[in-house]
Amino acid sequence: MDHFGYRQDRYFAEDIALEAIAAEVGTPCYVYSRATLENHYQAFDEPFGDYPHRICYAVKANANLGVLSVLKRLGAGFDIVSGGELERVLAVGGDPGKIVFSGVGKSVVEIRQALLRGIRCLNLESAAELERVADVARELGVNAPIAFRINPDVDPKTHPYIATGLRESKFGVPSSDARRLYGLAQDTAGISVTGIACHIGSQLTQLAPFCDALERVLDLVEVLAAEGIELTHLDLGGGIGIRYRDETPPAPGEYTKAMLDILQRRACNLPVTLEPGRAIAGNAGVLLTRVEYVKPGPTRDFVIVDAAMNDLLRPALYQAWHEVVEVSRGAGQVVECDIVGPVCETGDFIARNRCLATAAGDLLAVRSAGAYGFVMSSNYNSRPRPAEVMVDGGRYHVVRPRESIEQLFNDEQILPN
Repeated sequence: MDHFGYRQDRYFAEDIALEAIAAEVGTPCYVYSRATLENHYQAFDEPFGDYPHRICYAVKANANLGVLSVLKRLGAGFDIVSGGELERVLAVGGDPGKIVFSGVGKSVVEIRQALLRGIRCLNLESAAELERVADVARELGVNAPIAFRINPDVDPKTHPYIATGLRESKFGVPSSDARRLYGLAQDTAGISVTGIACHIGSQLTQLAPFCDALERVLDLVEVLAAEGIELTHLDLGGGIGIRYRDETPPAPGEYTKAMLDILQRRACNLPVTLEPGRAIAGNAGVLLTRVEYVKPGPTRDFVIVDAAMNDLLRPALYQAWHEVVEVSRGAGQVVECDIVGPVCETGDFIARNRCLATAAGDLLAVRSAGAYGFVMSSNYNSRPRPAEVMVDGGRYHVVRPRESIEQLFNDEQILPN
């Protein structure tokens, strides 16, 4: 459920008309709904009931401090993939003991930073990374809490760029090598083996891949227990998809029930960590943009808007589909069109083959833009990044102002004569 929709032909975020935000803040602009973020978090948290668990929001989906602070206040932990994300979480008062550090390429600086902060767990992805973490931990005189991310070779049936659980993926360690690595970690000074992790991909719309992956991870948990390696938590990652168009992903409650049923059948009572990102933030945000021109084309019109691929990269990168709606509807003739931006690339499009009634000066809202939207934005073509706004009932807050042209080159230097 999200809190965006029409009221008498005007599009609202909670109790605020988007046209009011555009008039005050300008466009392009990301608009987030606090109520939607809260509902989506609770949809993962509540179905667990009394079963020990932690919901660690995947910061990479949307790292704005306003978003992180909403989730922190709900009790969320955080899944991070960089030192920068760690500092963002700490900046909103996030508990280091609720932070999991994932990713294949952690630097020495990032590992030291994480251990000094006292994070809950480092999810490791290779023997080389184990050695590096152990070296840093011994240098600091601490024990590093670690889990290995297992690659179960399960097809998540999603876009190949976001499939992470296949054998050919760069992520994780093969199940066949996990016993050796856990044995090595158990005997390594500076290392404290705490858990096991698995994440097979993003935007998954079926339960079967999750269930298959969990069964394979639990097989390994049993093998490790037989060898005297007792784990203290089970990290199942994230990956549940959202509805962009006509997808029918499982509801968080369905997913949770399926996981708990397997755990009960396998007599496993390890505490569970989930790391949803897109499923919490994706449909909690829209990209608000204004039409600059309508340019007739040979087969359909081009609706040229002030948002571009530097603001929302997903359509160009993944050929992703986003619903686009008129902020004020009911006037004008519906035409078939492509919605494109001003960046000097043919790949600069927001949506293709749409039917809209719109004219120059009108506002459009690109739905399902709360995840992998602003975080993937850039200054390509020397374009300032857009503002970000959080709606909270009948009021809103600018949680990141629009960049200025001057900010783009404040840190650059002209060569001396």
